[in-house]
Amino acid sequence: MTERETRAGEDLPQARTAAEVKAAVSGFLKEFKGFQDEVKSTLKQQEERLTMLNAKTMTYGRPALSAQTDAGAPHQKAFDAYLRSGDDDGLRGLVLEGKAMSSAVAADGGYLVDPQTADRIRSMLFATSSLRSIANVVQVEATSFDVIVDRSEVGSGWATEAASTTETATPVIERISIKLHELAAMPKASQRLLDDSAFDVEGWLAEKIATRFIRAEAAAFINGDGVDKPKGILLPAKVANASWTWGSLGYIPTGAAADFAATNAVDCIVNLVYALGADYRANAAFVMNSKTVGAVRKMKDADGRFMWSDGLAANEPARLMGYPVLVSEDMPDVGANTYPIAFGDFRAAYTIAERPDLRILRDPFSAKPNVLFYANKRVGGDITDYSAIKLLKVAVS
Repeated sequence: MTERETRAGEDLPQARTAAEVKAAVSGFLKEFKGFQDEVKSTLKQQEERLTMLNAKTMTYGRPALSAQTDAGAPHQKAFDAYLRSGDDDGLRGLVLEGKAMSSAVAADGGYLVDPQTADRIRSMLFATSSLRSIANVVQVEATSFDVIVDRSEVGSGWATEAASTTETATPVIERISIKLHELAAMPKASQRLLDDSAFDVEGWLAEKIATRFIRAEAAAFINGDGVDKPKGILLPAKVANASWTWGSLGYIPTGAAADFAATNAVDCIVNLVYALGADYRANAAFVMNSKTVGAVRKMKDADGRFMWSDGLAANEPARLMGYPVLVSEDMPDVGANTYPIAFGDFRAAYTIAERPDLRILRDPFSAKPNVLFYANKRVGGDITDYSAIKLLKVAVS
């Protein structure tokens, strides 16, 4: 055997091994490609199936969730249906803010107003010229609200190291209970108007309810006698400020029997301001009606300067001697023995307690063809600090 034949025989196994490896790799690649095709086919089938399910859900099921959550929408839609047609199915069993809604109109007196309408009514009440805008307002869940008042300061004194310490006076504590009363309004609308889908029934109802509530509240917070209504700021006994005691209101006279004094008329206003304690003057305000405003804004000091100044910005109240003025038409006119002006820190002096819920009862029968909406809430008010208010009395002394 020649040398070339010997080398060829030695290279034959190596060539056979390379061919086998190449064939194996080729087979693996072919199988892997088949696996890839199978995976792609499966994914495509799954995608088509999900697309079909989504289409069915949009057509027959619930619509896609909105990007912005509207927590009050279910109740608002149900409430709208109740106002327009009396359909209360959507309100029955509805849970709002952790409280189950009423299921019996006759038993509970109606359904709770939806949150948006309730907030709109509440904002209108605070935005008006009512004592509510400057008083202390609290929300309660009970039928009354108790205020604990400390009528005196804790006694104190100087002590020395050797001498015995004398006993100091103890504070006088008093409880004032503010009873909540029912405040009601009953606007009406025709059924034809309610059937009009373009009619904003919630907005109309909020405005009507707020308007009636504002008038009733404003009158009661000034002149209420406490009988089925709040106690007003003019209800307590009035005494000359020099003789003032707790439970009464101190007054300053104008110096004339039936009007302001003919000369130095502004003096009584100055005396009224400084009759109030310094601690209360920092947050004090005047309360008077428009006729009294017309008389007071003409007053000048000894140098001929007007004591009245209008607000410098929008929605800023006018000021008298630097203090804001609330115009309340329920305050009495200037006349003999009347009290046309109140001055005080009303946030400390007067507390308004109310329940946060507002209820509506729909009555389509009592005023046909109109529909009545009976709205009611519970509110009360009373003086909680008698030293925080002073009055101006039209009298010589």
